[in-house]
Amino acid sequence: MSSHASAASPTNKPLEMTTPSRSGAAGTDHESISLLPPEGRKIAKQSWEYVGRSGVAGGVAACAAKTVVAPLDRVKILFQASNPQFQKYTGSWNGAFRAIRDIYLQDGGWGLFRGHSATLLRIFPYGGIKFLAYEQVRAVVIRGKEQETPLRRFMAGSLAGCMSVFATYPLEVVRVRLAWETKSHKRISVRDICKTIYNEHPPAPRPNQASNLPRPAAATLQATSAAISTVTPISGLSNFFRGFTPTLLGMIPYAGASFLTHDAAGDLMRMPSLAPYTILPRSERSTKQLAPGKPPPLRAWAELTTGAMAGFVSQTLSYPLEVIRRRMQVGGVVGDGHRLSIPEVARNVMGERGFKGFYVGLSIGYVKVVPMVATSFYVYERLKVAFGI
Repeated sequence: MSSHASAASPTNKPLEMTTPSRSGAAGTDHESISLLPPEGRKIAKQSWEYVGRSGVAGGVAACAAKTVVAPLDRVKILFQASNPQFQKYTGSWNGAFRAIRDIYLQDGGWGLFRGHSATLLRIFPYGGIKFLAYEQVRAVVIRGKEQETPLRRFMAGSLAGCMSVFATYPLEVVRVRLAWETKSHKRISVRDICKTIYNEHPPAPRPNQASNLPRPAAATLQATSAAISTVTPISGLSNFFRGFTPTLLGMIPYAGASFLTHDAAGDLMRMPSLAPYTILPRSERSTKQLAPGKPPPLRAWAELTTGAMAGFVSQTLSYPLEVIRRRMQVGGVVGDGHRLSIPEVARNVMGERGFKGFYVGLSIGYVKVVPMVATSFYVYERLKVAFGI
């Protein structure tokens, strides 16, 4: 008998009866008594301690995942936003790698990570809020195995994703604009981008708009225009929310499908027929992986596979709205600078490339998102074990 199993003898405390895992694979854990978390107590899911630990675990997992795919992320943004310098590379499977080569030759290795500092500033709170919100929402929406339905899983993931977007969207706009810039004559800082975004505003009304109006009406229009010009710098904060609506709309299927697919794939991996190949043997589990009421941990390859499946499904469902969002976020540096609505951007994309335009860069999206989501879920699940939650 392993040391972990022997530690669970009736003479040792504290002990707790295990409850069936939500995966339905309780048969893989042959003992009914297991160790509590490392501190000798179970951390309540609604406690601030649990929230803090799950938030840090989610933030670190998100940062690790984004760092792995940072060069691909920048190229995808350039493709989606129709950066003129890189349009020649769209439409081919190797276009992304040719674009990476050109960026490396032009700007060096740093060029492949342009905007990554802003990414990490955004992604840590984003990932932390998303994962901790999912844990908390799931605890409310799914109170028992009988409520473990695909719809409830989807709802929990969508709500968690929307909460994270509300909290971190301005940093996402800054990150996209940093990645979109391709000028190499000077290094553009986060501060420079923030000032540029803040000072962008729609074009002022043309003088001839008032030429055919009666004098009192023309005077009123001019006074109104002057007042608008005076307060425009104050309204510049709204520029940091360009593309917010499609982001929120896209997050519903993206986060919902991501968590739903990950959990469903985890259930599949823990089926009795696959369990001998996918579940970590008890002899290889640490003390922290023997906590009660938890689904048996998966082997590394199995956990990465469930995350990869989640990334593939969520990316496919949400990609058209992601293209619209990118176009809106860089609206201040293309066209005449006015804020584009979702229908306007959709019409522009359809007019330029047809229906295929909504899937520009999808191949690189798969190459990026699949390993990113896989890394994110893998690191998060492993950190949950390390943190005893």
